[in-house]
Amino acid sequence: MSDLSADADFPPIERESVRERLAAARAGTSAQIAALSRDFDGIVEANALVAVDDEHDPEGSSTAFERAHVASLLAQARDHLDDLDRALERLERGEYGRCERCGEPIPAERLEVRPAASTCVRCTAARPR
Repeated sequence: MSDLSADADFPPIERESVRERLAAARAGTSAQIAALSRDFDGIVEANALVAVDDEHDPEGSSTAFERAHVASLLAQARDHLDDLDRALERLERGEYGRCERCGEPIPAERLEVRPAASTCVRCTAARPR
């Protein structure tokens, strides 16, 4: 990928390439959300049919833990989908590839790994966790 972060007004061919990558990531994340939703619904359904002692499950991990784990993954996937949508909006406004905090270019390498990144590495590292 060329250095998209050097200028928010990158050529249309590169803009289309970024749009396709974001759309593909969005489709993958939507599929993940659908699968996790099915898993979560399956866990809830299975537990509704059986009287289970969550605290003392002889099979290993409790169903409460499994349900919480899937719910957490589902929340993370939904957050990622929101991030991808915001990245697409930034692309349309010509702001994609610039840090939302400091306005500096986001390195192309970071955008390759995290196409929905909205901040540069420095601003991300400075943000309290």
